[in-house]
Amino acid sequence: MRLCALSTCSLNQWALDFAGNLERTRRSIYKAKADGARYRLGPELELTGYGCEDHFHEPETERYAWEALDELLHDEGCRDIIIDVGMPVWHHDVCYNCRVFCLDGKILLVRPKISLADDGNYREPRWFRSWHRDVEQYRLPPSVAETTGQQYVPFGEAVLELADACIGAEACEELFTLDAPHVRYALDGVDILGNGSGSHTQLRKLDLRIDLIRSAAKRGGGVYLYANQIGCDGGRLYYDGCSMIAVNGELVSQGRQFFLDDEVEVLTSIVDLDDVRSFRNAIASRSVQAAEAKPVHRIFVDFKVCFSDSDERINRLIPDSRIDPRYHSSEEEIALGPACWLWDYLRRSGAIGFLLPLSGGADSSSTAALVGSMCQMIVEAAASGSEVVLRDIRRISGKGEAFTPTDAKELASMLLTTCFMGSKGNSSTDTRDRAKTLAEEIGTSHIDFNINEAVQAFLRVFAEIFPSAGKPQFKAYGGSYYENQALQNLQARVRMVFAYMLAMLTPWTRGRSGFMLVLGSSNVDEGLRGYLTKYDCSSADINPIGGISKTDLKRFLRWGSRPVEDGGLGYPKLLEVVEAPPTAELEPLTSTYAQTDEADMGMTYDELSWFGRLRKIERCGPQDMFLKLLRVWDHLKPSQVAQKVKFFFRMYSINRHKMTTLTPSYHAENYSPEDNRFDLRQFLYPTQWNWPFKRIDALVEKMEPKSSDAPEEQGNKNSSS
Repeated sequence: MRLCALSTCSLNQWALDFAGNLERTRRSIYKAKADGARYRLGPELELTGYGCEDHFHEPETERYAWEALDELLHDEGCRDIIIDVGMPVWHHDVCYNCRVFCLDGKILLVRPKISLADDGNYREPRWFRSWHRDVEQYRLPPSVAETTGQQYVPFGEAVLELADACIGAEACEELFTLDAPHVRYALDGVDILGNGSGSHTQLRKLDLRIDLIRSAAKRGGGVYLYANQIGCDGGRLYYDGCSMIAVNGELVSQGRQFFLDDEVEVLTSIVDLDDVRSFRNAIASRSVQAAEAKPVHRIFVDFKVCFSDSDERINRLIPDSRIDPRYHSSEEEIALGPACWLWDYLRRSGAIGFLLPLSGGADSSSTAALVGSMCQMIVEAAASGSEVVLRDIRRISGKGEAFTPTDAKELASMLLTTCFMGSKGNSSTDTRDRAKTLAEEIGTSHIDFNINEAVQAFLRVFAEIFPSAGKPQFKAYGGSYYENQALQNLQARVRMVFAYMLAMLTPWTRGRSGFMLVLGSSNVDEGLRGYLTKYDCSSADINPIGGISKTDLKRFLRWGSRPVEDGGLGYPKLLEVVEAPPTAELEPLTSTYAQTDEADMGMTYDELSWFGRLRKIERCGPQDMFLKLLRVWDHLKPSQVAQKVKFFFRMYSINRHKMTTLTPSYHAENYSPEDNRFDLRQFLYPTQWNWPFKRIDALVEKMEPKSSDAPEEQGNKNSSS
């Protein structure tokens, strides 16, 4: 047997928090060493944080990373273990995303990333370049050279040939590529492969990651270690940890995906490298290919990772057994992921709580429930004795060193203030009561007031500006489309002003200094359609549901209404919320008319989800979307499908400008329309779409030669606002 202990970790890093990142990296090394490991793998770019973005263009970002690494090289507690650290490195004035292998105060290898992530939320080629050259010599910074006694170290794609094993590196995106490095490494006898990653959560994404890791370790055999960042490092993404270790295709260790109780989680497994050798040798075709494979460049190191036969522990050690992968349901992912993201944002922003406009509808109720979930997680972490959580919650709450939260509702009253901003004649008793009851179930500090006087004040000023114009009226009272739009948008924007005023002044009314973060509640489908008013309550500080579809939110609300002992959040009012028709309540309620979202939008939320997936994920323009939906919506005539597709694209293009002001949102859905990071399309469109719409009309004419003209298109409540 060739037994060895290997460690990987999940770290809650923060972009540009060099001191904090170093401390967490150091803790993980100490923990791995205490577990008996001789190799420790860390996440991608751990010393700087993954989300530095254009700060990677700044020389001092790399300089500080070297200074942090220099401290690790000096640290006697980081000796007698190979540490695999992620950081940016400039070589010949080009910046590379690198793994740096260190041992006993020396640098063994700088391994640059050879395949960069450049889709979705990732723009690595903006800051780094991929490596496609032979191994070269890298000149160390003077201070590091003085520490190590080395002037030059190997730089390039290579593996470490130790006295009893071979270790290689694969970096995040490389696992996902067709020509993945792990294939040639397995053919060349690399026993242990470490993948330091910065991979964000997305609903139902974890199964793909686990499948790829298991496949990488199974096709050619070997030990595959995966490290990931955990938490919000300063942007829209939540990195979901779940570090793991696989041997010959089977998981032997898997970390947690969502947690608050510590910023460092280390997994250590005992593995038998003879199992790798036996597994590989039994695959005849692999042996044939391996005998003919081109060798990978090797760096020879006089160091052993395996326990020696004379080690007294050898007879007590048993290799870790296979485990089944652990997954969360999509409802649990929604409950836990944004909650962890909110907590990191709250504790690192300097705020003392959240302010949420709570309408009693599905979206704002979802956001409130997510803060409730966060409070439940904080209480659970505090009960476990988490020093990190206790330190932060005592500071945020202002309760002092003796405070330990034991009740999630009590904690919610400290961290979340909700407000129902009603409009006389427009807001219903039902929504007001739902907001009040849900606030009581969660435990928020709830405020209920009307905004009519503020709205009328604006209209009085308008009358002074245009004294002969008359008073604008809602459509229900004979007003024009534009009067109706202006009055709706005025209410929405007044609510935004009140929300920010309350966020600044409510702590003052309670005798506290500080500010609250304003939470937004626009879902991903409404952003896609542009069904929101610019600079209304969609314009908040952060939005935890901005990347989640209405369909998923409805499932989450039903799940969250279940008792805690039944796996839910214990907020029964959520069931009533999800069953109520979604409404903005910006128009007067009459005996014959009640405003609803789907009627306003001219499409259902299920249809919007289809439009979003086809537009972003399958990259469909109008004609291709029409052809695909003909097969999906076979219960509709081609002319009806055409009408829906054309209406969507008109509304999409008219409202695209709103995405430039969209509140920074937790990313969860891969058809997010968010302009700033994820969906890089223009915001000024030729809104008639003449060329593709003519093609659709011609196709419809062939399919329905006698069809009548499509009915007149429906209006848009806020198409230009």
